[in-house]
Amino acid sequence: MDSAAIDRFEASRGRLASLAYRLLGSAADAEDAVQDTFLRWQAADRERVEVPEAWLTRVATNLCLDRLRSAQARHERAAGAWLPEPLLEGDPMLGPADTFEQRESVSLAVLTLLERLSPVERAVYVLREAFSYSHAEIAGILGITVSASQQHAHRAGIRVAAERRRGAEADPASARRVVEEFLVAATSGRTERLVALLTDDVTALSDGAGLARRLLRYTTRERVASYVRAGFRPTPAKRRLAGGSPALHIESVNGSPAVLAVIDGRIVGAVAFEVRDGKVASLRGIAAAHRLGRLNRAWRQHEPDAPVIDAW
Repeated sequence: MDSAAIDRFEASRGRLASLAYRLLGSAADAEDAVQDTFLRWQAADRERVEVPEAWLTRVATNLCLDRLRSAQARHERAAGAWLPEPLLEGDPMLGPADTFEQRESVSLAVLTLLERLSPVERAVYVLREAFSYSHAEIAGILGITVSASQQHAHRAGIRVAAERRRGAEADPASARRVVEEFLVAATSGRTERLVALLTDDVTALSDGAGLARRLLRYTTRERVASYVRAGFRPTPAKRRLAGGSPALHIESVNGSPAVLAVIDGRIVGAVAFEVRDGKVASLRGIAAAHRLGRLNRAWRQHEPDAPVIDAW
C-alpha cells in the first residue's frame, strides 16, 4: 500500500474509532474493528473508491454490526454481565463533543441504554445523533432505504427517551461538587446525608469488583445508599483484593464525574456518576481489569489533581 493510501486512512482513524466505540461500547473491540477496516482498505481496489471517507465509514459500521450480531456478543450481553468500557476525559475515542446530543451519546448511561436497541437501530441512532449523517447517507451506509432509516431513528429515539429521566445538562464543576460531597458522606458513614444526595429514581450497577458473573443492580435510595456505604467502607480484605490502599481521585469519565481508585499509578476501580438536578441519579461501579485497560493507558499519560482521599 502506498503512503498516500495509508495517510488517507490515518486521517479517518480517530473518527472511525469514535464511531466504533459508540456502536460497541468497548474500546478494545472498537480498536479491533478499526484495524479490520484498515485490512479491508488495504485489500480494496482503491481506484474504484469514489469517496474514501464514506467507504471507510460503511465498512467500519458494518464490521461493528457483525460483531453485535455474533453469537458470542449476544451471549455475553444477554448474560447480564455487560457494562460499557469507561474512557478518561480527553481520550480521542470519545470523539465529537460539540453538541449536547454528541456528549450524551457517549455517556455511560446512554451506552448502556443502547444495548436495548437492535444492532441496526443502534447504528442509525449513533450515525444520526453523534455524527449528524442524513438519512440518505445512513441508508447508503447500512444498505437500507431512507424510509427504513427514518423508522429506525424514530423507534430508537422513543426507546432511549422513555428510559432517560433527563434534567438539565449538569455543569461539570457543580456535578463534581455533588460527587465530592457524596464521597465524604459515603466514607464517613453519614447515611442520612447519603440518602438525601440521591434522586428518588436512583439506580446503581456494579460488576461486583470484577468477581460477579452477573451485574449487581440496586434501586431505591435506601438500597443504593446501603450498597454505597458497604462499597466505600475500607476493610483489610478489600485492600488485599485491591493490592494495597488506594488513593481516591475524582476525574471526568465519558463526560461525567467518576471516583477512581488508584494504587501505584494503576486504576483498580472506578465509580461513574450521573448527576441530575444537584443529586446523584445513577452510579456504575467497574473494577474488572478487562474494562479498565484503556482507562489505565490514558491514566499513565495523565497529570491528575491531588487525590480527594490520599489512602483509603
